[in-house]
Amino acid sequence: MEKISVKIVAAPVACAEGLKDTWRETAAWASGQLSQRFGEAVQVQYYDLFEAGCPALPAGARLPLVFVNAEVLSSGGKILIPAIRRKIESIIEQQETK
Repeated sequence: MEKISVKIVAAPVACAEGLKDTWRETAAWASGQLSQRFGEAVQVQYYDLFEAGCPALPAGARLPLVFVNAEVLSSGGKILIPAIRRKIESIIEQQETK
Protein backbone atom coordinates (compact mmCIF):
# COMPACT_ATOMS: atom_id res chain seq x y z
CA MET A 1 0.00 0.00 0.00
CA GLU A 2 1.33 3.44 -0.94
CA LYS A 3 1.69 5.97 1.87
CA ILE A 4 -0.95 8.71 1.70
CA SER A 5 0.33 12.26 1.96
CA VAL A 6 -1.64 14.96 3.78
CA LYS A 7 -0.16 18.45 3.52
CA ILE A 8 -1.57 21.35 5.48
CA VAL A 9 -0.52 24.88 4.50
CA ALA A 10 -1.32 27.83 6.75
CA ALA A 11 0.29 30.86 8.38
CA PRO A 12 0.68 32.19 11.91
CA VAL A 13 -2.22 34.31 13.15
CA ALA A 14 -1.50 37.88 14.32
CA CYS A 15 -3.14 38.94 17.57
CA ALA A 16 -2.61 41.44 20.41
CA GLU A 17 -0.07 39.11 22.06
CA GLY A 18 1.95 38.72 18.84
CA LEU A 19 1.88 35.76 16.48
CA LYS A 20 0.13 32.53 17.37
CA ASP A 21 0.85 29.28 15.59
CA THR A 22 -2.71 28.03 15.97
CA TRP A 23 -2.83 26.24 12.61
CA ARG A 24 0.43 24.39 13.33
CA GLU A 25 -1.07 23.20 16.63
CA THR A 26 -4.27 22.15 14.88
CA ALA A 27 -2.27 20.31 12.19
CA ALA A 28 -0.31 18.47 14.91
CA TRP A 29 -3.58 17.43 16.55
CA ALA A 30 -4.96 16.31 13.16
CA SER A 31 -1.78 14.32 12.55
CA GLY A 32 -2.25 12.51 15.86
CA GLN A 33 -5.89 11.71 15.07
CA LEU A 34 -5.09 10.42 11.58
CA SER A 35 -2.07 8.42 12.77
CA GLN A 36 -4.18 6.82 15.46
CA ARG A 37 -6.75 5.78 12.85
CA PHE A 38 -4.51 4.88 9.89
CA GLY A 39 -1.08 4.28 11.44
CA GLU A 40 1.89 4.28 9.07
CA ALA A 41 -0.36 4.49 6.00
CA VAL A 42 -0.64 8.29 6.37
CA GLN A 43 2.01 10.98 6.57
CA VAL A 44 0.88 14.46 7.68
CA GLN A 45 3.09 17.49 7.07
CA TYR A 46 2.47 21.10 8.06
CA TYR A 47 3.90 23.97 6.05
CA ASP A 48 3.99 27.60 7.05
CA LEU A 49 3.09 29.65 3.98
CA PHE A 50 6.52 31.29 4.00
CA GLU A 51 8.62 28.16 4.64
CA ALA A 52 10.96 26.77 2.04
CA GLY A 53 9.42 23.65 0.56
CA CYS A 54 5.85 24.89 0.93
CA PRO A 55 3.73 23.36 -1.85
CA ALA A 56 2.65 25.69 -4.63
CA LEU A 57 -0.75 27.19 -3.99
CA PRO A 58 -3.42 27.02 -6.68
CA ALA A 59 -4.97 30.27 -7.89
CA GLY A 60 -7.61 31.58 -5.51
CA ALA A 61 -6.49 29.35 -2.63
CA ARG A 62 -7.33 30.40 0.93
CA LEU A 63 -5.66 29.29 4.12
CA PRO A 64 -5.67 26.81 5.65
CA LEU A 65 -5.18 24.69 2.57
CA VAL A 66 -5.35 20.90 2.84
CA PHE A 67 -3.89 18.61 0.17
CA VAL A 68 -4.38 14.85 0.14
CA ASN A 69 -1.99 13.15 -2.29
CA ALA A 70 -1.33 16.52 -3.99
CA GLU A 71 -5.07 17.11 -4.60
CA VAL A 72 -6.73 20.09 -2.89
CA LEU A 73 -9.27 18.80 -0.39
CA SER A 74 -10.17 22.10 1.25
CA SER A 75 -9.29 25.77 0.95
CA GLY A 76 -10.15 28.19 3.73
CA GLY A 77 -12.39 27.62 6.70
CA LYS A 78 -11.45 24.82 9.08
CA ILE A 79 -9.27 21.73 9.00
CA LEU A 80 -11.99 19.09 8.99
CA ILE A 81 -10.76 15.71 10.20
CA PRO A 82 -13.91 13.84 9.05
CA ALA A 83 -13.46 15.09 5.46
CA ILE A 84 -9.76 14.15 5.49
CA ARG A 85 -10.61 10.74 6.97
CA ARG A 86 -13.23 10.05 4.28
CA LYS A 87 -10.78 11.00 1.52
CA ILE A 88 -8.09 8.73 2.99
CA GLU A 89 -10.58 5.86 3.33
CA SER A 90 -11.55 6.34 -0.34
CA ILE A 91 -7.90 6.22 -1.42
CA ILE A 92 -7.22 3.11 0.66
CA GLU A 93 -10.28 1.42 -0.82
CA GLN A 94 -9.05 2.24 -4.36
CA GLN A 95 -5.57 0.93 -3.55
CA GLU A 96 -7.01 -2.33 -2.22
CA THR A 97 -9.03 -2.96 -5.39
CA LYS A 98 -5.98 -2.62 -7.66
